[in-house]
Parts: sequence; C-alpha cells; structure tokens
Amino acid sequence: MAAPLSAAAFLAALRAEGVKVVEVGSWRTHTRTASSRPWGPVNGVVIHHTVSSGTASSVQLCRDGYSSLPGPLCHGVIDKQGVVHLVGYGRANHAGGGDPAVLQQVIDEFYGTAPSRPTKGNANGVDGNARFYGFECINLGDGKDPWPAAQLDAIERVSAAICRAHGWSAKSVIGHLEWSADKVDPRGFTMPDMRARIARRLAGEPGTPTTPEETNVALTDAEIKRIWAYRLVSPTDTDADNTREAGTFLRYADQRQADLVARLERIEAALKKLTDES
Repeated sequence: MAAPLSAAAFLAALRAEGVKVVEVGSWRTHTRTASSRPWGPVNGVVIHHTVSSGTASSVQLCRDGYSSLPGPLCHGVIDKQGVVHLVGYGRANHAGGGDPAVLQQVIDEFYGTAPSRPTKGNANGVDGNARFYGFECINLGDGKDPWPAAQLDAIERVSAAICRAHGWSAKSVIGHLEWSADKVDPRGFTMPDMRARIARRLAGEPGTPTTPEETNVALTDAEIKRIWAYRLVSPTDTDADNTREAGTFLRYADQRQADLVARLERIEAALKKLTDES
C-alpha cells in the first residue's frame, strides 16, 4: 500500500524504463479524483484491452469516455507499436469494483502464478479505481487480433516501471479478468506469462532490454525436420489436397526469387543495350 506517484514521478519512471511516451493534452490534470472519489492508496497495476482498433480513435475514447462512463478510462493507452499515450492521471474509470480477496493477495504479493479466481457477485466490491494504475491496450479482444512484440514489450515496461518506483514485485500487476469475474481482458496472452516477463525485467537495471526466450531455444535436427515437414494450406492451390510441407514453400520461394533475379538481369541487359545503341 502506497501513496500514488506524482504525475511527474510517474512520467519519469516510465521514461527511465525506456517506455515510448506521448503526452496527450493536459493529461496530468485530467482526472476523476474528487472528495467523494479518492485516488489512493495504490496497490498495483491493472492491464486491459480496449475492444477497439485504430490508435487515434482508441486514445480519444479512453481520454473522453462516453455518456455513461466519463473519461479518463485509464492512465495510458498502449498502441500496437508499443507507444504509450498518457490520457489522464489520478483516479480513472478503468478497474471498477472487484474482489476484496484478490486485492489482499495483491497487497501481500503472495499467491501462486495467479491470484485466486475472483468470486461472482463482487463486481460492486472494492473500489479498484482508487487502488490501481490502469493501462488500456489496443486490441479487439477476440483472441484473434495479434499482440505485436512491441506492444507486449511496452506492457512489460510500464508495469515494471511502476513496480520499480513503488518497490513492488511483479505480483502487483494483474489483468482485469483477475480482478473481476465479469471481465475477460486482457485476452490473447496470459498474465502469468506477463508477470514472468516483468519479474525478469525487475531483476535488471531500468531500461535494460530483456532477451526473448525464443532466442535462447536450441532445436535438434529431428525437431527442425518436423518443422519443415509441417503441412501448411496453400492460398493458391485449388486441389482437393491443397496443403504443402513448409519446406516445399521455402524451396518454391527460393526458386521464385532466383527466377525473378535472372529476369531482372535480362531486362537490365536489354535496357543497357538500347541505351548504348541510342
């Protein structure tokens, strides 16, 4: 449990962690904080998805809100390129009511890979808007819209920045679906995996890059053969069996490139000959 960072300290923490930041208008004073709507003490960070596409429209929605829920709807909007657009500070309408048992686990930073599942009926429980920083991530939330590496890296960085500034562990970062049983966001990656990434970053110095696990994986010859033998659907074949081995696609692409290079060389030679003759 801690007093919230000032807007200046919040911005400095993000930049120190290497976050790409865009300050949207008077974000420092755009808030829902009032005597009847407190901001703090703060206990953690909640990650959301927007169920929208397009950076400009998503940022505007999260800044202004809508008739039944005025903005700001978060503190920052994380776009597909990994840029964080700061739209408000202080209290924001992002977390809503949540499970008090989950809040206690976050405060204690004591649980397994994830907090206990929030209990149905606690949607009007603890006031999460007073207790959590919130980031909306631009994604349709349908499980199909991709999460680019740059966007996931930004989620990792903003979370680590706030945890580092408050002296929290990665277990202070939760998804909206871990706070309220009525929510499903974020969808498309798992919060245990994201917390593992945040923990690795917190183990290093601010702003230091973390090495993606994929770069540390060594494949055996047998595994490589299985990958090349994996059958993919051909977008051009109309045969009943329109699948081809991955290796076949690679060989075709390689041969196609060689044919195109040879054709370009012939065209260049013909053009040169015409130029010389003129």
